[in-house]
Amino acid sequence: MLDQTSATPIAQIQELRVEFQTQDGPVLGVENVSFDIRAGETVCVVGESGSGKSVSSLSLMRLVEFGGGRIAGGRLLFKRQHAPAIDLARTNQDIMREIRGNEIGMIFQEPMTALNPVFTVGRQLTEGLRLHKKMSRSEAESRALELLTQVRIPEPERRLTQYPHELSGGMRQRVVIAMALACSPRLLIADEPTTALDVTIQAEILALIDRLKRETGTAVMFITHDMAVVAQMADRVVVMFRGNKVEEGTVEEIFENPQHPYTKALLAAVPKLGEMRGKPYPEPMKLLGTQNKEIVPIKGTQDTLLTVKNLTTRFPVTGGFLRRTVANVHAVEDLSFTINKGQTLSLVGESGCGKSTAGRSVLRLVEPMSGEINIDGKDIMELNAKGLREARLDMQMIFQDPFASLNPQMQLSDQVAEPIHNFGTLKGEALTKRIEMLFDRVELPRSFMRRFPHE
Repeated sequence: MLDQTSATPIAQIQELRVEFQTQDGPVLGVENVSFDIRAGETVCVVGESGSGKSVSSLSLMRLVEFGGGRIAGGRLLFKRQHAPAIDLARTNQDIMREIRGNEIGMIFQEPMTALNPVFTVGRQLTEGLRLHKKMSRSEAESRALELLTQVRIPEPERRLTQYPHELSGGMRQRVVIAMALACSPRLLIADEPTTALDVTIQAEILALIDRLKRETGTAVMFITHDMAVVAQMADRVVVMFRGNKVEEGTVEEIFENPQHPYTKALLAAVPKLGEMRGKPYPEPMKLLGTQNKEIVPIKGTQDTLLTVKNLTTRFPVTGGFLRRTVANVHAVEDLSFTINKGQTLSLVGESGCGKSTAGRSVLRLVEPMSGEINIDGKDIMELNAKGLREARLDMQMIFQDPFASLNPQMQLSDQVAEPIHNFGTLKGEALTKRIEMLFDRVELPRSFMRRFPHE
């Protein structure tokens, strides 16, 4: 490992201030934030959603301007390979194009929206290599294959010819990681890089990033809210809260002697094994800076709510001139389980094992081939379109990628109200009160109701 005291910083964020224009006037995304990232070092930036972690990284890439933001103050110094340090905050976009993807690689948070849906995985992986490294098509393709093997994608040759929608969320996440590593950047910004991955793949990806850092001296800015990942990866930790840096220190200092109340709250929120034993039900989480009303949880019962028996879902693979079905992808095979009222069932497994397809099959968002689905005495498999629409009042899904789930052209309050309008359950003032209550329930300020998803 490189000696961090002598290594010159590859990136220096100095008194960064970023503002966003909204209908209700300017909103401060980041205020007066400063920290350095040295060669061969991993700096973990932690904090709750909306604390300014991603805004800091998007500012370094100068992408924040494309999301309605403006760098209102501060300097972003970056040490280039064979050139003096430049201030990225004042660099023109032509030079930024040379730096992005080549000298600064970024793993974006949403794998679904980070990939272009109309190009194959191979085309997207080779684009940066051919542009920045001036490789021939065959050289770029062999490097792309090597990268997919590194991030442990099964059948990498086949993946190169596939489109993003043909891959599971975890596989797409691995493609995004491979793209960021393609040109061996000097600085790697990893924004929640393991969100969609199962723990076995997560461990391998973290080890891969760590190995890259040690072998090439790459500096890593790692954005996460997972304190277990911080303990494993970090050399130094920067804690952010509501747009400000509230604490910075080595991983030992932060874990053993946290100073700021928010850091203490973050560490206290990490679940400990065996903690739930002997308790009739879990205590509600205490969030910092919110007025926690006394919520009395409802106890789970032994009454069965959902029964799934021998569920099988397969996807046809077409081929040939007449697009006949030549094979089937066995997504879910003979799955059976029950869930009791007021209880939680966790469906776990590696990416691509059929977890999401099982959930979609229960709601018949994808049509199962066979099996039984029974919700509170209602046979879901027997329902016609009208009956299924009514049944969906009682069953809902939170999708994997929040950004791709929201309509970019609608205000948040209208999107929350849409299902209510759809089923005509509430009108007028009752509808407004319901939406306000729902925003309060998920701890979002009511001012967010007028915002759009990108804000």
